[in-house]
Amino acid sequence: MTPVFALVDCNNFYASCEKLFRPDLRQRPVVVLSNNDGCVVARSREAKDLGIKMGVPIFQIRDAIRRHGIVVFSSNYALYADMSSRVMRVLEDLAPAVEVYSIDESFLDLTGVSRAMALEDFGVQVQQTVLNWTGLPVCVGIAPSKTLAKLANYGAKKYPATGGVVNLSDPQRQHRLLQLAPVEEVWGVGNRLTRRLNALGIHTALDLAQADPAVMRRQFSVVLERTVRELNGESCIALEPVAATKQQILCSRSFAERVLDYGVMRQAISGYTVRAGEKLRQEKQTAAVLTVFIRTSPFNPNEAQYANSATTTLPFPTDDTRLLLQAAQKLLKQLWRDGYRYSKGGICLSGFHQPGNYQPGLFDTVKERPNSRRLMAALDRINRNAPHGASGKVWFAGEGVNGQAWSMHRQHLSPAYTTRWGELLQVY
Repeated sequence: MTPVFALVDCNNFYASCEKLFRPDLRQRPVVVLSNNDGCVVARSREAKDLGIKMGVPIFQIRDAIRRHGIVVFSSNYALYADMSSRVMRVLEDLAPAVEVYSIDESFLDLTGVSRAMALEDFGVQVQQTVLNWTGLPVCVGIAPSKTLAKLANYGAKKYPATGGVVNLSDPQRQHRLLQLAPVEEVWGVGNRLTRRLNALGIHTALDLAQADPAVMRRQFSVVLERTVRELNGESCIALEPVAATKQQILCSRSFAERVLDYGVMRQAISGYTVRAGEKLRQEKQTAAVLTVFIRTSPFNPNEAQYANSATTTLPFPTDDTRLLLQAAQKLLKQLWRDGYRYSKGGICLSGFHQPGNYQPGLFDTVKERPNSRRLMAALDRINRNAPHGASGKVWFAGEGVNGQAWSMHRQHLSPAYTTRWGELLQVY
């Protein structure tokens, strides 16, 4: 049976989430900012129509914000993650198999669906159901390969006449869209690869589809050969309904203000370590390797520059935050140098093992602390159910008790409408 895939992508996801609970912003231009309210990372359709570019620093568009009444939001990760989860649950109710590709995208396996209903009708049903159940608009691209499904989704967003649903099962429709789409819109073709392909006279998706797969493999990689085959309707990339196990967990942020004090940096690294431990337990993994890094800003050449990292192998794989903190703080002592204005720090966990699935050495004497797993489970449960703010939460002293001077600036943060009782939307 010929495989059929759909790519469902939420429209302007971050901006749509912000508008969802603010009906007064329905026709207003909205932008969402990156960490520390630095750059634009999401734009509503109205903001795009005003010419606001992705990645532009906020200070460069202050005049446009005032002139056009653009509404600005800080990134509300709790809201976006929860709304993403809701969208994915709806898709899992509608499709035989779902691969969550990113926070706002999923591939669906529609093989055999055409026996029950037209694929375009199914795409419209997906679109309407997600909108009705979550309030978020989506576009749907349908095709016999995942790469073509991605391109079909591009067409659904690019051309309003499609109604947000494009089916490329027909080879003639495939050919028309391939002819119109620039090669940089093909899944997996980045800026650097685009320049190399352009130098060979490959400017559109059709040019790439008509290239010799063997030549693409010799000159570039097996990945690009596979892309060429996928553009010709040959399915080479299978659906992955079960997410691959993570190979590492990284927790890092740019500081809101430069850090000059070791104690403040210690609090920041401790906070990242605690968060990494929480994520590690959510993944049901233990880590054997821990890395700490700190650096100054590479964008301030007039300041003294310093960047360094240190890695340690833990005595045994663990998910106990206490042990992770001990290791992280020891590494930070090795890395720290006075006299620098640090802009960023972070922690990385790797060398994952399933809990209880590690063979110690014959002469190893270090063992896991008694009741470690029960303690960490209780800690996670308390913090997961705690109300907003520090009260009711349990934290480690190393994270600090007088606030977090290093934490992100989020001056335009919207409420956590769906994840905190105290911030639920009230209607009078």
